Amino acid sequence: MDNVKRIWNEWSETWYQRYRTDKAIAKIIQNPESAFHRTTFSMIKAALPDLKGKKVLVPSSGDNHAVFALHMMGAKVTSCDISEKQIEHSSNLAGKYGWDIEFICDDTMRLSSVKSDEYDFVYTSNGVHVWITDLNSMYSSIRRILKKGGAYIMFDIHPFLRPFELDKGKLTLVKPYDAAGPFLNDEVPRLHWRMQDIVNAIISSGLSVKHIEEMFAEDGSFWVDESTSEGDSLSAQELEDLRNWKLNSMAGLPQWVSIHAVK
Repeated sequence: MDNVKRIWNEWSETWYQRYRTDKAIAKIIQNPESAFHRTTFSMIKAALPDLKGKKVLVPSSGDNHAVFALHMMGAKVTSCDISEKQIEHSSNLAGKYGWDIEFICDDTMRLSSVKSDEYDFVYTSNGVHVWITDLNSMYSSIRRILKKGGAYIMFDIHPFLRPFELDKGKLTLVKPYDAAGPFLNDEVPRLHWRMQDIVNAIISSGLSVKHIEEMFAEDGSFWVDESTSEGDSLSAQELEDLRNWKLNSMAGLPQWVSIHAVK
C-alpha cells in the first residue's frame, strides 16, 4: 500500500488539482446534489431523508466532493483517505470556507483510527474498489464503524464495463469478465472486481443488501478522456450521441452501479 499512497500523493499535487479549483467548489456550494449521480442521490435520500446532524464517514474520499456536498446538506462528516496530500489539500479547502469537517488519514481496508458503532451513514464513491486488495476487510471495517441500523451506499463503475476497451464505435473485448487482476498501471496494481465479488463481500461482512441500481451515464462526457482536451472539440449533439447505443455500442451496457446495505 506504500506505493499506492505515493502515487496518490503525486496525483494530488498534479492531476487532481482540477477538482480543487474555485469553479469546481462553487458548483458544489451552489448545488450539493451535483456531487452525486441522480439515481445514487435518490437512494441516499430514501435511506436518510434528513441528513442534518447525521454522522457520516466517506472512506477513500479522494477529491472530497462528496464530503463537501454532505457537509453542505447538514451532516457531520468525517473524510478518510490513505493519501496524506489529498487529506491536506481538502482540509485546507475546508478551512478556507469555514467548514467543520473531520479529516483522518487511514486505509479503507482497516479504518483503524475510526471508532466502532459511530456512524449513521458510510458512502464510497467512484474509483474506490479498484484500489482495494481485500474486499472482505474493507466491508468488515465499514460494518464495524456503522451504528446498528446505519446505512452504507456505494457508487462505482459497473464491473460489466471492465472487460471492454473504451471504444466508442464497437464493443472490443480485452479481457474475460472473471479476470480480476491485479493489473499493473502507473506502477500500481488495480483490481477489476465482479458484481458477485462486491455483493458477496458486503453480505459476508454481515451487512444486509437492501437495493441495487444499475445506471447509465448522465451525459456523453462519461466517454471523454479527462486527461486530454478530447471533449473540448465535441459539440453538444456529438456528446449526446455518445449516449445512444446505436451509435456508441458501449452505451448499451450499464455504466454505473449503486448498492444500498444496512447494518
